[in-house]
Amino acid sequence: MDLLVSTGWLADHLRDPSLRVADVRWYLPAPGKGREQYAAGHIPGAVFFDLDRDLSAPGGKAGGAQGRHPWPSEAQVARVMGAAGIDADTQVVAYDDQGGAIAARLWYVLLAHGHERVAVLDGGIAKWIAEGRPLETAVPAVAPRTFGGRLRPGWVVTKEELRVPDPQRLVFDARAPERYRGETESIDPRAGHVPGAVNAPFAANLTGGPQPVLRSPEDLRAHYAALGAESREPIVYCGSGVTACHDLLALRRAGLGGRLYAGSWSEWSSNPDLPIEKG
Repeated sequence: MDLLVSTGWLADHLRDPSLRVADVRWYLPAPGKGREQYAAGHIPGAVFFDLDRDLSAPGGKAGGAQGRHPWPSEAQVARVMGAAGIDADTQVVAYDDQGGAIAARLWYVLLAHGHERVAVLDGGIAKWIAEGRPLETAVPAVAPRTFGGRLRPGWVVTKEELRVPDPQRLVFDARAPERYRGETESIDPRAGHVPGAVNAPFAANLTGGPQPVLRSPEDLRAHYAALGAESREPIVYCGSGVTACHDLLALRRAGLGGRLYAGSWSEWSSNPDLPIEKG
């Protein structure tokens, strides 16, 4: 299965009993809006995943020691995925309305736990609606299944690992350039970036237009090669470990690799003992 599926492919496979469509809409200024949007209309058969409750460990908050969206435990992932009717044989297709920026978190959570049968809907629900495809408001009845995935060693990097100096390490910061440079910071405790990190804004992975899709593998490879990813596998972070997963999706589409620093800037910046850079 490819990392991405098209709206046409999804429309042709909606009735496949092995398919689970996942709505992962979420908005930073209004976290509850995603569920409201889901209730107002979603792709037929889709279940809803709440970024804060389902794809993050409890206790996340701005300025918190674990960051705003702590990485979920194996037990939480097993519980959430099983309740959503996902087991080893389930093909998952995740979508949002932000070019995959939020859906990529579910993609990486599953992939990091050994579940390869997962993809992101290219163009998301915005493209689906623009093409005149159907929506529904009914919440599907889902039979629970057993999800037995285990976290793959090394796929999630900790603050303790990242704080050990390594001149050969390549670190990407997926946030907007002005936040990377430390010119503005309205969310997390301190402005700036992890020392030595290279700015790789997730928005650069997408085409323009009202229904952006991921750029071609060739474009993405050239983009990330220019940032050094052909010679070194990057560790990627963002504000809270969400849009960094979009960079990881793009890196894989480019035929490259990468790992996630899940605590990201919200965790790093909350510890005054950790160094920061600006500019």
